[in-house]
Amino acid sequence: MLITKDTPISQYIIFVVISGVLSVLLAIYAYNNKKKFTGMRVFMWSTILSAVYTFAFAFELASESLREIRFWLNIEYLGMPFISPCSLLLVMHYVGIEKFDKFKKSWIFFVIPAITLLMVSTNEFHHLFYKQLFLHPNVATPMVDVVPGLWYYVHGSYTSGSMFASLFILWRYWRRTKSVYRKQIITLAIGITLPMLGALAYVLGLTPLGMDPVPILMCITSTLYVTSIFSTSLLTVAPIAREHIFESMRDGVLVLNLENQIMDFNGAATKIIPALSPKAIGQRLDHIWKRGADTGAFSFGIDDTLDHEQELKWVRGGETSYYRIRSSKLLKPNGQLAGRTIVMIDVTEHTLLQNKLRYLAEIDGLTTIYNRTFFMEKSRELLTAAHLTKTPLSFILLDIDHFKQINDRYGHSVGDFALRHIVMICQQILPPNALFGRYGGEEFAISLPDMPLEQAGQTAERLRAEIAGNPLYSAAKAITITASFGVTQARTADIPLEALLSEADVALYRSKHSGRNAVHLSNQGIVHANH
Repeated sequence: MLITKDTPISQYIIFVVISGVLSVLLAIYAYNNKKKFTGMRVFMWSTILSAVYTFAFAFELASESLREIRFWLNIEYLGMPFISPCSLLLVMHYVGIEKFDKFKKSWIFFVIPAITLLMVSTNEFHHLFYKQLFLHPNVATPMVDVVPGLWYYVHGSYTSGSMFASLFILWRYWRRTKSVYRKQIITLAIGITLPMLGALAYVLGLTPLGMDPVPILMCITSTLYVTSIFSTSLLTVAPIAREHIFESMRDGVLVLNLENQIMDFNGAATKIIPALSPKAIGQRLDHIWKRGADTGAFSFGIDDTLDHEQELKWVRGGETSYYRIRSSKLLKPNGQLAGRTIVMIDVTEHTLLQNKLRYLAEIDGLTTIYNRTFFMEKSRELLTAAHLTKTPLSFILLDIDHFKQINDRYGHSVGDFALRHIVMICQQILPPNALFGRYGGEEFAISLPDMPLEQAGQTAERLRAEIAGNPLYSAAKAITITASFGVTQARTADIPLEALLSEADVALYRSKHSGRNAVHLSNQGIVHANH
């Protein structure tokens, strides 16, 4: 039969073909972007099945006999029964229900559609799908009419149930999601609702000429999908990004606009900043950050349009926490700056461990002053600074006299106590800028910035006198302790630290050789000696 373009049926066929073309284009888009969204493969198959259905329906409308119509009906059912379960799976992917993300778990959704396809293709033998299939009377072009069989109602019920389930899932997530995603939900809901209403109108006999309106309605839904894909990133940005990623992040995340006002935040952020609540939306970050904290808000400098990172020590209620704060630009799809994202990473445990390791690397465990390695490192820095500023720098080495006898007579625990006793006395006398370290077993080293040799000698003499005049009391017994000292000064820039400490050691040896409990200078001077 020849159908002219001026007849209503020919115009209807044109729209159906357009719908099929749009479905093909959507399938191509989905195939090229199948890695961007976990449900993109389902969307691709849904559009392929829709294209099969619509093109076959177009050929059905153009058929000239009941035999041709039956043939194209069989082709239609290669696609049509499987569309609604695909839509349900797509919605489930969209909202994050990933229990059926693999075919080995989702095949159950396609059992009834597969039986429907079998029933349609073998209907002539059992008439369980169509009791009767005949041409519509009193129409100018061949139009098919049917008397439904039992499985026809099973198929219709399953299709409607799948669509209602999809709408119910979208409705549940509508209430929980942000407004930015609701346009996407509306698009999906319309894409499901329009064909469902069209199918209902067809079953009730409310459509013109008794034609199935679903294929032409799919032209509308395909247009909506195309528009939404390019305007709201449908199927590439979904509520799952917030519900299951944003909210499940262990790090606190804040979204700010250009005015540093809070636009969004996740649950982890509320644990870090208790003042965050729904009322915080629209307030400036610095106002919220300060609440309940003993420290001020962080700052990334003048230019807030750049990416920054800094570590922050934050004290709340006497408890100290450490956070690594990262500020990143938030851009619109057109590249314009929309605001910032602030990521707050709790590094308290890591920082405390680093501090502990640094402490162990720098501090002598017994005396809690600098160990030899760190003392030497810092002394070299002082030596370089002294040469640059042309200021004096002196060094003192002191050694506890007869320390082995203390260990042998009273035990090593008393010996350890004696070392801490000496350290306590020295810390009370040394100036704040002095560098004090344990140089060896019972030997200590001191760096004295801005202090010439003679003044350093007088400091050593004060230390010697205080040590000798303050015995160590152990088990109600006083133990007199003395120490010997050697003092030197950095004179020229070319003398290394080791050479200077060697000079101080030579002076210390003279103090030991002269009877101990003495102070000798590297220039052969004597501040105190027991002759």
